Amino acid sequence: MNLANALTISRIISVPVIAVLLLCDNLLYSLISAVLFSLATITDYLDGYLARRMNMESDLGKLLDPLADKLLISTVLIMLIPLSRVPAWMVAVIIGREMAVTGLRGLASEKHIVIGASWLGKYKTAFQCAALIPLLVHYPLLGLQFQEAGEFFLWIALFFTVWSGWDYISGYARSIFAH
Repeated sequence: MNLANALTISRIISVPVIAVLLLCDNLLYSLISAVLFSLATITDYLDGYLARRMNMESDLGKLLDPLADKLLISTVLIMLIPLSRVPAWMVAVIIGREMAVTGLRGLASEKHIVIGASWLGKYKTAFQCAALIPLLVHYPLLGLQFQEAGEFFLWIALFFTVWSGWDYISGYARSIFAH
């Protein structure tokens, strides 16, 4: 166990806390869940930075980091459906892409093909986080329409989700035909 892995585990622990907060649909709990989600996204950056810069990379971290990201994003998206903050079909597309890319990476690894993260995937994640923070806040506050801002960024996130998914699939297909 090292600091980078501890940050990743803290992100995993934040998932059920945020989910429970979202069971109560009010401004206070929405703000707390948005703050916790924001802190969790910061730990995602920090754990990777620490792992690379301070030579803390580990097999545990390589397993837990993407799992923590998928748990956090997927849980928040799913919890926002019954609150009518996100359409279920968008959540299905986003989570479906995550499952497809994860499965594709598993197939690729069996063939000794490495499918690394692309800039499209990084944009996808950034816009998902940019969408989810205001969607978590949801309520108008200080003259700002958080729900509308979140919806705007969610459409951009959906665009990058589909594009990056297609990029991974087509890249895998090209690598298969090249072998």
